[in-house]
Amino acid sequence: MSRTLLRAGVLLGTTALVALASAAPAFAHVTANGTVQKGGYGVVTFRVPNEDATAGTVAVTVNLPADHPFSSVRTTPIAGWTATPNEVTLNPPLKDDDGNAITKTVGSVTFKANPGTRIGPGQYLDFPLSLGPFPADVDVLQMPTAQTYDNGKVVNWADPPNADGSEPEHPAPSVTLGAASGDHHGGMATATAADPPASADPTARWLGGAGLLVGALGLGLGGGALLRTRRAGKSD
Repeated sequence: MSRTLLRAGVLLGTTALVALASAAPAFAHVTANGTVQKGGYGVVTFRVPNEDATAGTVAVTVNLPADHPFSSVRTTPIAGWTATPNEVTLNPPLKDDDGNAITKTVGSVTFKANPGTRIGPGQYLDFPLSLGPFPADVDVLQMPTAQTYDNGKVVNWADPPNADGSEPEHPAPSVTLGAASGDHHGGMATATAADPPASADPTARWLGGAGLLVGALGLGLGGGALLRTRRAGKSD
């Protein structure tokens, strides 16, 4: 009986680990992390994990929303990478805070790795962009992103959410806009390396937590059975 319980506990623990592993890929998508306010300015950090087992990521292009263009787009230096803003013409023009017409803005930003630099297998890199002002009349902004590997493969993270609420194969990075506050130039918090991706699949998170719980129960059951077996052997 004790051996049967031990086998059952090991089987439950193994099954839970397999379930957890199958849920993990949902966390490997390109994501846009941060909390921004409607009508405000802030930094959105694009987290780019390398999903190829042999190739490395050498270029990332973030496409900014054409229907809600930003009048301010700024990059920050990233060691080993060159950022190139790509301008587009606005028709009709935007107006800045002083009422001046803005006829051109940045429609996309391409981050290209310098020679000898790449995001290798099992690695990721964050690409911050300072953007603003964010629109005051939308809740979520999608920013499709293209990821280029050094073997020539290009992955377009551009799929909108599925109608049934499930996650598509290559979801477009998106950022949720919070309610506006009095200070439109503040209130920005970006994710850190320890934070989970903002657009991680809730189902995957639930499966991961459930897998850990079931695994712990299974290992506990197996360990208890093993302990009882040893005690019974000593008492004989």
